[in-house]
Amino acid sequence: MRDPKWRDEGEEPDYRFTLANERTFLAWIRTALALLAGGVLLHQFATELDPRLVVTVLSTGLGVVAAVLSVVSYTRWRANEIAIRNGRPLPFSWVLPALAAVCLLTSAVLVVLLLVA
Repeated sequence: MRDPKWRDEGEEPDYRFTLANERTFLAWIRTALALLAGGVLLHQFATELDPRLVVTVLSTGLGVVAAVLSVVSYTRWRANEIAIRNGRPLPFSWVLPALAAVCLLTSAVLVVLLLVA
């Protein structure tokens, strides 16, 4: 597999920064897997929560967010790697507030469903 062109940019970064960037990428992937597992668990084991359509929509939404987060984690890792190679500040990421909003919304819906049940 050929190296992507952006790897020719700038200078080779310190290994510590590269490895830290990779650890961050893996943390995002773990978060995506946790969201996916939460969606599957919610759909399969929360059979007494009603309305069922809301549970299904919430489970599907968690799966979609997990898929998007997987793609975003790679693009974020790549952008950080390019910034590190060129000695630029790390780019701002909209992922953190968006992920916090998804968690808040999911929690709020689940609390309402549990209180109504």
